[in-house]
Amino acid sequence: MTTLNIGILAHVDAGKTSLTERLLFDAGATDRLGGVDTGDTQTDTGRIERERGITVRTAVASFRAGPVQVNLIDTPGHTDFVAEVERALAVLDGAVLVLSAVEGVQPHTRMLMRVLRQMRLPVLLFVNKIDRGAAAPGRVFEEIRHRLTDRALALDSVTDAGSARARVRAHDPDDPGHAARTAEFLAEHDDALLAAVVEDRPLPGPAALRATLRSQVLRGLAHPVLSGSAITGEGVPKLTSALTDLLPAHPGPDLVGGDCHGTAREDAAEEPRGTVFAIERSPTGEKTGYLRLYEGALRARDRVRFERADPADGAPHEGRLTRLEVVGSEGERDRPLTAGGIGRIRGLPGLRVGDRIGRPTPPRPWPGRRWSRWSGRSVRRTRTDSTRPWPRSRTRTP
Repeated sequence: MTTLNIGILAHVDAGKTSLTERLLFDAGATDRLGGVDTGDTQTDTGRIERERGITVRTAVASFRAGPVQVNLIDTPGHTDFVAEVERALAVLDGAVLVLSAVEGVQPHTRMLMRVLRQMRLPVLLFVNKIDRGAAAPGRVFEEIRHRLTDRALALDSVTDAGSARARVRAHDPDDPGHAARTAEFLAEHDDALLAAVVEDRPLPGPAALRATLRSQVLRGLAHPVLSGSAITGEGVPKLTSALTDLLPAHPGPDLVGGDCHGTAREDAAEEPRGTVFAIERSPTGEKTGYLRLYEGALRARDRVRFERADPADGAPHEGRLTRLEVVGSEGERDRPLTAGGIGRIRGLPGLRVGDRIGRPTPPRPWPGRRWSRWSGRSVRRTRTDSTRPWPRSRTRTP
């Protein structure tokens, strides 16, 4: 079993939470399909979230796709909660950026894509709501290429867009025309493939082209675009396949110190290293922290030492984990949290978002520190591209 931690991001009302619900339902992780309008989604559990149909806090849910456990991190879409998104991005292996087939690229979409590219996260794009009136997936794809990235590659096409008959047709990897277009796209960052294209030599087969595509996705050099509808489920199975085929997963043993075949694991003996990226509070005020572990392993009752993200926020603190639940394995109380996984931890009243175990994790770049004109708060960011202005929206989303 391997683990993949992905974020679902979007401009508000692009269908991000609905897509999360569909992925969970189709994988059998839930027995009914929750809805934003009905206020019974798995990830929007707060009163305000259910009453207003918006995501306010980062939430984590999981499902299994073949041998891969996928941990979905659902983030807020409103720009008022951009700080929540920032904290979640730091622990992701990859991301799905959701766009509406009607509204297309919106201001917050552009900001998110710029951040994802600068953080060098692998990104898949999903054009949602192809069944809604006025949907135009072809137009949205052109907007993506011109306003988000020129390294977008369509993996499918849509028929009867804008109606209940909308269907997604995946491009045939054995089709010579599709293979040629894919090879030309990938050749821009692959010298051997470029030579084959220029010299009119036989192109690699579908498996080799898929491997090259995956390599470029992992390096942030290609961004596959898929289409579908979270409401009807059309196109979502192809998105699930793309998640497990194109994004990086981490090996996760069934037991610390060895895998299911009894092979010893070196990283189980390493000192734990991880980051707290979200905190929930129970009605009694008890804190539950979401910890992404990068190295080592943790068990319930372990004594741990947390360093503050910023030494100015206070001294390190220690405590015992009174409870530890591995996301995706909630029924296995004795299961350890291993590298690559996410766990819910309790027993540390002084826990804060950003607290870390072990040596610091090298931070991914975040576009410079500035006053957030959406949230009204200071947001810490590290600017990496001073030659491009920060995207500005002249309108505030209600």
